[in-house]
Amino acid sequence: MSNSDLIIEERSRDIGDFMVGRLIPFRKKRMVGPFIFIDHMGPSKIGPGSYLDVDVHPHIGLSTLTFLLDGEIVHQDSLGTNKKIVPGSVNWMVAGKGVTHTERTPESMRDGQTYGLHGYQIWVALPKELEFMEPEFHHLDKSELPSWTDGTAEFVLVAGKGFGKESPLPVHSELFMVEIKTTEDYTLEINSQLEGEIGICIVEGSIQACEHSLDAGNMLVSKTDNACNLTMKAGTHIFLFGGKPFPEERYISWNWVATEKETLAQAKQDWIDKKYPKVPGDDSYVPFPGKS
Repeated sequence: MSNSDLIIEERSRDIGDFMVGRLIPFRKKRMVGPFIFIDHMGPSKIGPGSYLDVDVHPHIGLSTLTFLLDGEIVHQDSLGTNKKIVPGSVNWMVAGKGVTHTERTPESMRDGQTYGLHGYQIWVALPKELEFMEPEFHHLDKSELPSWTDGTAEFVLVAGKGFGKESPLPVHSELFMVEIKTTEDYTLEINSQLEGEIGICIVEGSIQACEHSLDAGNMLVSKTDNACNLTMKAGTHIFLFGGKPFPEERYISWNWVATEKETLAQAKQDWIDKKYPKVPGDDSYVPFPGKS
């Protein structure tokens, strides 16, 4: 793997074999494989006055992947889905030509007590030929995801293909998302175990990469596809994600992803004109941010 120096963004840098950033997108790396957006939720506390209540909002051109480490969220969408996600399970919503949804704290947790909430909300861009496909929703319980151990490390294949295994989550491009936890120091060696670009998200603990120690909250992107080596320190928790990049550029506007800017402009107008499908039983509406 080659070495070069570049400054990506504040608190982001190049350390040799890896670029280091604060999740994606960042200035020098807009996507990792088909992954275009990763949002780290928490860890935080929810309770009276601070429940999660994300009103009806739209998506097009992407799939959303929600993965919780702590807490619970109820997902409802315009397909009629009403599904609670708990730690270790996966919600996968394919927006395609257009979908709306909400994310809320379950009624069972609105009891005056305080609860934790921690997880990741991820956008995966759809291939150009599937950009306007019919929306879908899929949920997998933790027990349905492939899991295995290697020494002191525990692996879970959340999505896609990797390490000779395949998740049953019905994805639409060549990608992977792998969760790894270790109780002792562990050397992670990836040699053609994953296909495409590789991102590494440090959830907890620290890793040693290219003689640099990196703590939780950082994301690394390997400069070489299909291979990277690093040491996970004892008590570390990471995610590997990525895959084969698309040949076309992607554009983002608010909650929308598209290969053409004109599609984003139309999506905005359709939302302002309230032409999107509705979430049954929920008349809430998140206006387009800023001036229309």
